Amino acid sequence: MVERSKRAGRVERMAKRRAKPLLNPCPPGQPGGAYKPLTEVELNTIYDTALKLLSDLGLGEVPDRLRNDLLKAGACDGPHERILFPPALVQRAVDHAAKTFTLHGRDPARSIEVGGNRVYFGTGGAAVQALDLETHRYRPATLADLHDFTRLQDVLINISWYTRCCVATDVPDTFDLDVNTVYALLRNTTKPTATSFTLAEHVAPIVEMLDIAAGGPGAFSKRPFMKAHISPIISPLRYGEDAVDVVYECIRHNIPMSCITAAQAGATAPATLAGFLAQSLAETLASLVMVHAIQPGFPMVFSNWPLVVDLRTGSFAGGSGETALLNAASAQLSNWLGLPSGVACSMTDAKAIDAQCGMEKGLTSMAAALAGGNLIYESSGMTASLLGASFEAFVLDDEMHSHTYRALRGIEVNEANLGYDAIVDAVLGDGHFLGGQHTFEAMERDYFYPALANRDEPRTWAEKGAKDVWAVANAQAREILETHRPVYLTPEQDRAIREKFNILFA
Repeated sequence: MVERSKRAGRVERMAKRRAKPLLNPCPPGQPGGAYKPLTEVELNTIYDTALKLLSDLGLGEVPDRLRNDLLKAGACDGPHERILFPPALVQRAVDHAAKTFTLHGRDPARSIEVGGNRVYFGTGGAAVQALDLETHRYRPATLADLHDFTRLQDVLINISWYTRCCVATDVPDTFDLDVNTVYALLRNTTKPTATSFTLAEHVAPIVEMLDIAAGGPGAFSKRPFMKAHISPIISPLRYGEDAVDVVYECIRHNIPMSCITAAQAGATAPATLAGFLAQSLAETLASLVMVHAIQPGFPMVFSNWPLVVDLRTGSFAGGSGETALLNAASAQLSNWLGLPSGVACSMTDAKAIDAQCGMEKGLTSMAAALAGGNLIYESSGMTASLLGASFEAFVLDDEMHSHTYRALRGIEVNEANLGYDAIVDAVLGDGHFLGGQHTFEAMERDYFYPALANRDEPRTWAEKGAKDVWAVANAQAREILETHRPVYLTPEQDRAIREKFNILFA
């Protein structure tokens, strides 16, 4: 009777633990950097080649205002109307760069610290299609989709910051598009956010909108909870004037930036992996020097995103082994320089939520995380070589990230965890570890239990309907969208924004 009571008590405790873990065994922000695809000699060789490209070839198509600021900072004019960066200038920019900084959430509890060895997954992208929850077919992405994606990710704990994952193709005017994109973020999440500005003149009015949400004129700039995604370099090795103008405006309004280099191997950068890394590093360093020349130490994520194309067809290959390797190497290079790193992984070229999708996402995201990418963009929801975004992929990727964080957390080796006494008790007692206190403590602390992945035996799985993971994720996404309708703008704030801007969402 006593033994039966003990077993019943164990079953009850196990059920409670399965229902709701007492703690998260794999929270965001785990340390990365154990995977180092490049040796110290290789790191130095790539960096030296990048410095040579900047000092001897330099950058072209430099806007006049930026040229003047770069010359004042120590750059010099070169042939072919290019501007050259002496190694000493590049090193000063690296030395004075912000090594860590806070990405604020409107909810302070959701803020994250960027830099060091912390790894966070987030979003990015500009998908023009959405994978429809009803038809399982792609269709043009809409403003309603953007709101729905934002609401969905708001409850997913492993998306640490959110930028738009799709473009509202039903909003043709670029200013209205920028405004309504920011409004979707303000309305539906309090995480750190990010957006893009099509033109520099869009920045100031949108800051007025952000001020309304932040509490009044000037409030946003004092504690910016939104960063800008900007691509000021056009590969190979030239500046883009519109994007440079946006950089100036963002610095003026104290908007942190991810300056993104997105060269494509074999197209806008060398096909060889080493040559690609050298050029891409040079281009991202050119962004850093630009920021240094305007305002030394301004918060900038060193976003060196290697992109790969299939050289047989020219199509994008975001889920390839080369993408995994190059982004891991890019993260290693950035961290080696002591700069906050951003890479783009966990993409897939698959169109369906299938085995190809899972394989490619798992491969690329794990490599980037193990290498220590501080911010891993495009890591949630992106499908079809970045042309599509999927609601189901969002919830599946969130679960995948938990497994990745658990791997990053590693193994804590100490006297209690080694379990000598537990081993003795099991050997001399019941002959197993089931139900022991040591096991219960480890169950709470050391293991992640997925909600979507199926671990039933085949007969039980069949009895429950033999659902594949696409169907399970579809149901989960639907449930979230039906029940999670946050109200993150007060009626007064919403009315003030609508009086000033053309908000197209009811």
